[in-house]
Amino acid sequence: MGVYIILSNLTTEGRKTIKKSPKRILEVNEELQRMGIKVYDQYALLGQYDFLSIIEADDPEQVMKMTVELGSRGTVSMTSLAAVPLETFIKHI
Repeated sequence: MGVYIILSNLTTEGRKTIKKSPKRILEVNEELQRMGIKVYDQYALLGQYDFLSIIEADDPEQVMKMTVELGSRGTVSMTSLAAVPLETFIKHI
């Protein structure tokens, strides 16, 4: 299992969807759980990105599948980053 940071930006269509139904964000989290991805935490951001999500997935391929699935809807674009725990980083340098 690995931890990943997902930085998301809503498209114009995504903003309309969230404005109409803010709970849609939680529905997407439920979809991620069905894909086997655990959502640890999420933040709405001010600045370059709209949201930051911290997730756990089995492998990078699972994250890629998730980003393609969600991105194909045309409501969000995402940047995914693998996160290495600091203890692991220190142990390997």
